Amino acid sequence: MSTVTGPTATCADVPARGALRALLPALAAHRAMTARTCVAALLEQGSLTALVTLAAHTVGTAVIEGRAPTAGVVTALVALVLVRALMTWREMDLSHDLAYRVLAALRVRVFDGLARSAPARVAGRRSGDLAATAMADVEALEFFYAHTTAQLLAAGTVFTGGSVLLALVEPWLLVAVLPVAVLLATAPFVDAGARTARGGRTRSAVAALSADTVETVDGLRELLAFGALAERRRKLAERGRQVGDAQRAEATWEAVAAAVRDVLIVVAVLGVVAAAAHSVTSGRLHGAWAPAATALALSVLGPVAESARALSQAVALRAAAARVDAAVKAPALAPPPAAPRPLPPGPLGVRLHRVSFDYGGEPVLNGVDLTVRPGRTLALVGASGAGKSTCAHLLARFWDPSAGEVQLLPADGEPVDVREVHDAELRRAVVLVGQDTPLFHGTLAENLRLAAPEADDRALAEAARLCGVDRIAPLDTLVGERGATLSGGQRARIALARALLAGPRVLVLDESTAHLDNTGDAELAAALRQESRTTIFIAHRPATIRRADRIAVLADGLITEEGTWEDLTGDPGSALNRILGHTAPPEHGVPTA
Repeated sequence: MSTVTGPTATCADVPARGALRALLPALAAHRAMTARTCVAALLEQGSLTALVTLAAHTVGTAVIEGRAPTAGVVTALVALVLVRALMTWREMDLSHDLAYRVLAALRVRVFDGLARSAPARVAGRRSGDLAATAMADVEALEFFYAHTTAQLLAAGTVFTGGSVLLALVEPWLLVAVLPVAVLLATAPFVDAGARTARGGRTRSAVAALSADTVETVDGLRELLAFGALAERRRKLAERGRQVGDAQRAEATWEAVAAAVRDVLIVVAVLGVVAAAAHSVTSGRLHGAWAPAATALALSVLGPVAESARALSQAVALRAAAARVDAAVKAPALAPPPAAPRPLPPGPLGVRLHRVSFDYGGEPVLNGVDLTVRPGRTLALVGASGAGKSTCAHLLARFWDPSAGEVQLLPADGEPVDVREVHDAELRRAVVLVGQDTPLFHGTLAENLRLAAPEADDRALAEAARLCGVDRIAPLDTLVGERGATLSGGQRARIALARALLAGPRVLVLDESTAHLDNTGDAELAAALRQESRTTIFIAHRPATIRRADRIAVLADGLITEEGTWEDLTGDPGSALNRILGHTAPPEHGVPTA
């Protein structure tokens, strides 16, 4: 099992070739709508070509031969106008409907990728940057799905059919059109590298602005308190200027590209007119057909020019496509088991057997052996950075160890490696509550039901009562985003009530009661007492540590000592006494529940 290499690989900073092609399979789930969109685009472009050609022939016939158009020709012209109008509307409707359906599914896949690879690929990344990938980058791909795929297919079909017809009618007209068509089609790829770089700078600038904006809103109180708001506004203004500069650079080069396309079309017009005039004077083309042939040559060139414009803009989306593709394909650092094993019923204990782990550098854990019997409580103690939270994260299977096993121990039967347990079943059995558990905008009840959406009102009220949540506010009270309207102690009570509502068989508390006073800590300790549940405390508070059945001290990547409170504090030289030395004497002065 590979170790965590850090969060930097979360998204592609350098767009790879084929980043846009990699997103085409997203259309596979919408084959029928994709086919209808392509047909509508083909009819829209084909009807325009037929309309222009027929109208030019009608005018040529009227001028050269003095004949008015027949009723059939007029009917055909009217029908083509109606078809063109209807197909233009239909193609726009279908292409945008298709694009937004694909984007909706793509957002879910991005979120799935982030969830699958969390927390390692999320840790260290700014929330605004993640939001830019999940929302802005996905939204930018609307142009690719709505204005590129079906249109390119239709343009290629119309140009091929028109070229064959031109070759039959007058090959010199095709000779005048073909070189310009080739130049138009290849121009977006000639400048692809520079376009990709400019698009990448724009996406990076937008992501940086999004990240800074989110951080500014989140830290507004601190910025005001320390008088740093003016400096922060200056930084946001600079980020805005960077976005504007990047967008202007893209717009400037796109204007230049549009001018080049216009020049090429003018050259094509001159070439077609010259070829048609030469064909008429040499007798190869009848005068009445000259306007029609000229119109056909130019009308088949129009979709090519429009496709070149679409390709130019699509190439600039490579950076956004690469970021989205990287999020969608993010590997799971805790891959699902090939053949999941069901957990046996009843209480579960925990065993870490020779567990090693690192974050890409020095080992954090180096052969940890630790066993907690079913229904028992353990206090895991150690200095900051000793690896206590890493043990908790491995137990919750946010990551897998680089060596060793993390197992769940039934009261009777064989241990089960957490890597062999289906993720949904593991989440029901093992619940981790951290020190800073975020709350979401909504009611207290909605935040509690996050762990158990199916919980009835009675179970909800009981969990709230046990943890004192009912003393904070009524359960239908709205909670601010991230619990901004609550104190740290109140958030801790809600987080613990949410965990209890899930009914876990193993509960891991990572400094979860650090924001509570001693009275609140004792109250929650009483609420957590349940013989069948295994509880692991990661704590520094002596009162919390003392309540555990056993205490394990983690240092230098190993469990250096283990025993009861009396055993460990009775030894003046114990590691536990050294850790607690700044907070309480070894045996006396420690408050009890």
